[in-house]
Amino acid sequence: MKKLLLFLVAIGFSATAMAQQDKRLKGIDVELNKILEATKAAGFAVAIVEGDKIIYAKGFGYRDYENKIPIDGNTLFAIGSTSKAFTSAILGQLRKEDKLSFDDSPRKYIPELKFFKDNMNNNIIIKDLMCHRTGMSRHDASWYFFPSASKDSLVQRLAHQEPFAGVREKWLYNNFMFLTQGVIAERITGKSWEDNIKERFFIPLGMTRSNTSIGEMKTATNAAIGYDLKKETIISKMDYYDISGMSPAGSINSSVNDLSNWLITWLNKGKFKGQEIIPENYIEEAMSSQMVVGAALPNDKNPDIHFGNYGYGWSLKSYKGHYRVSHGGNIDGFSADVTFFPSDKIGIVVLANQNGSAVPGLVRNTISDYMLKVNKTDFIKLFIEDMAKAKKTESEAKKKTAAERITNTKPSHILQDYTGKYSNPGYSEFAITNQNDSLFVKFKIKKLYLRHVHYDVFEPFEVTKTGIDTTDSDGEMRFNFTTNESGEIASVKIKLDDLLGPIEFKRKPNTIKVDKEVLAKYVGEYELAGMATKVYLKNENKLYLFVPGQPEYELLPTDKHKFSIKNLEGFKIEFVEEADNAINSVIFVQPNGKFTAKRKG
Repeated sequence: MKKLLLFLVAIGFSATAMAQQDKRLKGIDVELNKILEATKAAGFAVAIVEGDKIIYAKGFGYRDYENKIPIDGNTLFAIGSTSKAFTSAILGQLRKEDKLSFDDSPRKYIPELKFFKDNMNNNIIIKDLMCHRTGMSRHDASWYFFPSASKDSLVQRLAHQEPFAGVREKWLYNNFMFLTQGVIAERITGKSWEDNIKERFFIPLGMTRSNTSIGEMKTATNAAIGYDLKKETIISKMDYYDISGMSPAGSINSSVNDLSNWLITWLNKGKFKGQEIIPENYIEEAMSSQMVVGAALPNDKNPDIHFGNYGYGWSLKSYKGHYRVSHGGNIDGFSADVTFFPSDKIGIVVLANQNGSAVPGLVRNTISDYMLKVNKTDFIKLFIEDMAKAKKTESEAKKKTAAERITNTKPSHILQDYTGKYSNPGYSEFAITNQNDSLFVKFKIKKLYLRHVHYDVFEPFEVTKTGIDTTDSDGEMRFNFTTNESGEIASVKIKLDDLLGPIEFKRKPNTIKVDKEVLAKYVGEYELAGMATKVYLKNENKLYLFVPGQPEYELLPTDKHKFSIKNLEGFKIEFVEEADNAINSVIFVQPNGKFTAKRKG
């Protein structure tokens, strides 16, 4: 162990020493420290590759900000979506092994896979998944708020997720498409995506520090803690986010030293230390334009940064006359960027433990100017200007939102009526409860407090370990409750996707447990408009209703003597208790009115 530690220290020392000897990087440490200060980040690590060598690897700031434990080239970070190039590269290997064609339908390998429209089922090919051209909007809330360890169950949600555009009509970033690629590889190889990544990349590339799960991250040595920047100055610790079954889209944890070997492979036509890791023809295809992202025209601020296309898990740009291949990554508490310039044989990896951070881009661009020997741009100055504009825009947006609020309104129902379970097949299920006269949303990983805005509209605030900050509102996310024909709360609509309309979640009232002896009191025949209806027990503890000419209905207890009729929205019944505690009648509550049935006999 001691020898291993000495070896790791030696790596960091030699890379830094080489940087000091490289005239192109003279003064770079000063500039990178300025970025650390300007962004108020906890820290970051950076490595530079040239040809087949690491010429610079260094940490800035702290992996553990509270205890002031510094970052180095071997510190582990969550790298988020920079994992995507790994996932697509597995398919590149499988293609060379004649296991698949990029022109195949993904349904050939995942027969149960269905998309929202038949046109998508019939026309989407694997290549479309790899370059974000399926027409699918992001639907990120589906996996972020409703994580699942089962990749297959996540794939099944696609059938219920609405697209925004036609197939190959528009570039639209979508994490589910990279999940699907991972599942295709699993079906072909008979191995998990995680094992494929380790066996096909980590082991042959000597990426000994890297792993694919938060569980491994938590037990690893020299792992960074993630942080957020609150109120522009407060560096606040964040919990790790377990991406779970969505792993092929972004669950790798790695260090800049490990990722340098990944970059060396791409810079050397898929070879690492003379061994082919990724097929050369795939390398060329993956870093060439497969889909136009947008116009990306030159602007006055950066006239020599333009052109915006996408390959397979890589974004493509022209940077000051140099062809740039890169991909960013963001996940709770961490931001990343992996970049290389194939014609210049230069690669840069930046990993930061700051949430939604500008650090990776600032560091990458600053180093690019040094290494490419181009005119240097003051990116810190541009960052400060952009932050000022963003702050002004945010302030104006909050004022507009406040002005749109209609005062002196109240919810149409008592708070208890909004409680229940809400579900959407393209997402999942969450619960709303009433605690201390306040509504709370319970997702699998987060809890939100709902504050009334106006009418039946509420705004959410996250419940954290330190409490609820009701000043921290983006003004965009709203819970808009709707009623059915009976006037009951039937669903809630939430704006979860920037491109689509609000997503509707249907409500099921909370049920209560009722003893068999109590349920038995309701059993009998009740005459309704000359028709005999029956209430009876099945499976000892479930109450059912039978109306002639209709299927039997299960009755779900929601309150004392009150039941909702399963699978019939807006229909419920209430048994009437007499003074002597006898049940002699039942009220049928329907969208078209209330009807009383008397017990027979």
